Order: sequence, then C-alpha cells, then structure tokens
Amino acid sequence: MEHSEHNQHGDHHEGSHNRGDHHCGVLLLAAGFSRRFGGVKLKALLPDGLTIFQKTLKNILLVTDNVIVVGRKELKEDGVYDSLPASGKQTLVLCEDAEAGMGQSLAFGIQQVPEHWQSVLICLADMPLVQASTLRELIQGSGPDRILIPVFDQQRGQPVSFGRDFFNELAQSHGDNGGRHIIRDHGHRVLEWPTRDRGILIDIDTPETLAALTRTTA
Repeated sequence: MEHSEHNQHGDHHEGSHNRGDHHCGVLLLAAGFSRRFGGVKLKALLPDGLTIFQKTLKNILLVTDNVIVVGRKELKEDGVYDSLPASGKQTLVLCEDAEAGMGQSLAFGIQQVPEHWQSVLICLADMPLVQASTLRELIQGSGPDRILIPVFDQQRGQPVSFGRDFFNELAQSHGDNGGRHIIRDHGHRVLEWPTRDRGILIDIDTPETLAALTRTTA
C-alpha cells in the first residue's frame, strides 16, 4: 500500500476521541510460558524500570482504555498483572488451556470481545517497543472488513488489526497458529501499513534479546 493510501485511511478516523475509537479495542495476549526465556519473562525489567508487561500495557493505555488482557492463573498469582488499573474498561480473563498455544489464547480472547467492537488490535505482551503512535494509527485505520498489518523496512510485524468479519475464524484458532492462516486465506482483505517503528519487529523471547536491548538503550 502506498503512503498516500495510508494517510487516507488514517484521516478517516480523526474524528474519534483521543483515547481510541469506542468501536474497537485491544486484545493483549499475555498467557505465554516463556520457555525460551527461562523464567517469568513478563516480569523481567526493562532499562526504564518497568516490567515487559507494564511497558506494553502502558503504551496501549496511552491510546485506548478498551483493553482485554488474556492471561493465565499462574501468572496472575505471580503478580504479573498487578499493574492493571483497579477500575476502568480494562478486563483480565484467564485462559485455562493456554498451554495449548497462542492460538488457544487468541480463540478464547476473541470470544470475550464486546459485540459493539468492529475491530480488534491483537497485541503481544512481549513486544514493549511498539510505540503508542503506531498503536494509534492502527486503531484509527482499522475497520470491520479489513486486516491491517504494520510494515517496517518491507517486513511485516505486530500488532495486527482484524475486523469483525474475521472474528468467527479467529475463534477457531488453535495451537501456535494464531491468525496467520486467516491472513493467508484473505490476502485480498489485507492492508499493509507503512511505519517507521522498528518496534513492530522486536519481541523479547530470550535473555539475550533483553540484554542487547539494555545495551543499546544504556
């Protein structure tokens, strides 16, 4: 998609209030098992003193209050989600079979989405470097009939926005598939959204990734 088309879609939603459109929201997947990290990854500290989960959530809340966090019981007991506001529109739902893979958490989460949401931005809790401005653009460019994917340096990244037209298929996700099969099957409904935000490509999966991040921001 050319940059001019990008601007056209972004301007369409400029009338929305500053904290995101009432008719869309974020599904934050935060139920992973951190097998490659070797510990509770989402509690690991970033250079600014926030945990990975706290930083990701903070960026999202700068843009919208409509947030559903998909977690699991063990991480809740470990205090991972303690930074969630005590009141507001944010919701924590616990996926009992998260061990089956990210697709299972996604399927469970999409079933919790309110009926008035016309699109959902699926964010990963281990990607704290995605800028709030990027999240805002993706929400503003979203729609019920489209899949919106951010692109940096010709590489597709995360998060991805899915319109309501695809919710039923998302609810059938399983294993580690996530929404990749839906993107593949509906290529004609996919819009690539150019961005200068390299954070869309960076997930913190290993201690080495976190250490490298710490060195570059020191």
